[in-house]
Amino acid sequence: MMKRATRKWIIGGAGILLPVLLLAILHIAYPLDLSRYHSLSTEVVDRTGQPLRQYLSADGYLRLATRPEDVDPNYIKMLIAYEDQRFYSHVGVDPLALIRATGQAIRSGHVVSGASTLTMQAARLLEPRDRTFSAKLIEMFRAVQLEITYSKREILSIYLTLAPFGGNREGVRAASLGYFNRPPSQLTAGEAALLVALPQSPSFTRPDRHPTRARAARDKILQRIRDSKAFAPDVIDLALKEPISTQTYPLPQTAPHLANRLKQAARSSRIVSSIDGDLQRWNEDALARYLTKLPEGATAAVVVVENKSRQVVSYVGSAHFSAESTDGYVDMAQAVRSPGSTLKPMIYGMALDRGLAHPLSLIHDAPTAFGDYQPKNFEDTHYGDVTLTDALQLSLNVPAVIALERIGPTRFVESLRREGLTLALPGLSQKAGLAVALGGVGSRLDELVATYAALAGDGRLQPLSFDKNSPPYSDKPPFLDEKSRIQLAKILRGVRAPAGMIEEGVMPTRRDISYKTGTSYGFRDAWAIGYNRDYTVGVWIGRPDGAPVPGLFGASAAAPFLFRVFDRLPDAPGAHLDHPAADRWAELPPALQRLDRLGSRHHWARKSPPPQITYPLTGSLLTLPQEGRSLTFEATGGKRPFTWVVNGTPLPQKRWSRKISWRPDGAGFSEITLIDALGRRVTADIKIQ
Repeated sequence: MMKRATRKWIIGGAGILLPVLLLAILHIAYPLDLSRYHSLSTEVVDRTGQPLRQYLSADGYLRLATRPEDVDPNYIKMLIAYEDQRFYSHVGVDPLALIRATGQAIRSGHVVSGASTLTMQAARLLEPRDRTFSAKLIEMFRAVQLEITYSKREILSIYLTLAPFGGNREGVRAASLGYFNRPPSQLTAGEAALLVALPQSPSFTRPDRHPTRARAARDKILQRIRDSKAFAPDVIDLALKEPISTQTYPLPQTAPHLANRLKQAARSSRIVSSIDGDLQRWNEDALARYLTKLPEGATAAVVVVENKSRQVVSYVGSAHFSAESTDGYVDMAQAVRSPGSTLKPMIYGMALDRGLAHPLSLIHDAPTAFGDYQPKNFEDTHYGDVTLTDALQLSLNVPAVIALERIGPTRFVESLRREGLTLALPGLSQKAGLAVALGGVGSRLDELVATYAALAGDGRLQPLSFDKNSPPYSDKPPFLDEKSRIQLAKILRGVRAPAGMIEEGVMPTRRDISYKTGTSYGFRDAWAIGYNRDYTVGVWIGRPDGAPVPGLFGASAAAPFLFRVFDRLPDAPGAHLDHPAADRWAELPPALQRLDRLGSRHHWARKSPPPQITYPLTGSLLTLPQEGRSLTFEATGGKRPFTWVVNGTPLPQKRWSRKISWRPDGAGFSEITLIDALGRRVTADIKIQ
């Protein structure tokens, strides 16, 4: 008797263990193939998760990873109520569903309902096969494998990512964005029901091509769910009344150059960038409109950086990505171009930082030969002794070359290269010369913006970050000390706003933007880079092929758009950089009173009283002269020769006179500046009506 009972236990145990052992062997011998699930589309999103650009997967599908928590709960509830009511209780195969489906088929002579669980459907999506009996057996085996290996949430994720929705769209997220232009977390009940229905026959019921069939399929789902009482009747009634969307939405094409750049270095299929989507779209639209006013063939690039985090919040590589005429696919933010005068702040900054100069140090601006190199100012106009402040604000060339000569061009270039700048020197010798001060070197917009952001921030020159979750940058030492950066910010804040950008009632000296423009040799590149406490903005305009664009100046072409971008940015109170109290030239130590060429000597004339503009006084309201007539400016004091500057443009005539005439172009605000030979300056702001 005992032997018979033991034999039964052994047979019964073997009956259980052998199938389990066989399943284990098959599980090891034939592992799951998740390659389709892992072959995802790359998606670049902005800092809030909104799509910027999406790319097809390697096998040509728009397949976006979708988790249950990414989807409206009503969709999950409808899906399970319709497809697999015992999803959370079975182990991949539902025996009750198999018995029901088999009985219905025998009674009717054809298939009435399927027995495939959601897990079996996920298995079929991972390994598509023809619908045969043997394929169904493999599908059941794979479903059990999935249940053994993964959680119910993970199995749902497989289905939500791979379910077909017509065309080359796979997954609930791709379908929701393509048919409704919003993420699946915002689905209505009617939209959720339609997405439950579509995978059953995606080509036959596509709403954009077959809206009537799509409605019928959706309503069938809703009626079945009504019968199951999974939802309140009023929810079903409202869903049945929803119209069927008959359009599809194209893939997003925002920030295409940056998206391509990030995709090349991507380690994940979903890249969360630092881009502000609203600002990015505004920049792209505004830049495209702005370029219609510039010469044909010109394009532009814009980079906007948040100074504290060094994160890029807007990146436009060119104005028209798909434009063949302007090589729109070329990312001009990374292109190596001549920077024009945009390196001058760094030259003067190093002179300040190394104790060679002070903002009030005088530099002699006159035709000067540096060996075979003879730089000239714009329009070949020179002003004699000018302060470092005036030399930088007026972007004079000879003083900048003098400053670079004192620093040493090789030392200057290598200092910036150590900080990470790409400075490409011309010629085979790769030797830095004094022409570097005027753009005789190649640089990139994104790197120049990073440099100016360092001036606005803590002085640490770090690569820009495109990742919303990027860690804080490292503690490398500042490349300029704080005092030098503050002095530069004050000087550059005094650069006059570009023509046409001074709103009525707002004088240029009240703007809190420190900025510098640049124009490369031959009018090939126009630059404007500026910053306040919170943001740095860089604008480049030119032709990708390097051809000249006559009349293309940084001040008139790039600077106006720079100011438009700043007008779009948040205007936080006190967004300018604080600066220390100004020194007086007479109080400077002798070594800082002048920044001269090595070996030069200057003899000072006796002191003279500072210049004063006696007419018109600042704040004056003048009447626009009749046609052919001029206004007369008068001054006292100062040491001749004088430089009169109106709205940023020097007036060359009568440099030895304390009276000068000027004919205004029209009504508006104007700034009059008088600079004497000692670099002392006085300004009067007036309005002409």
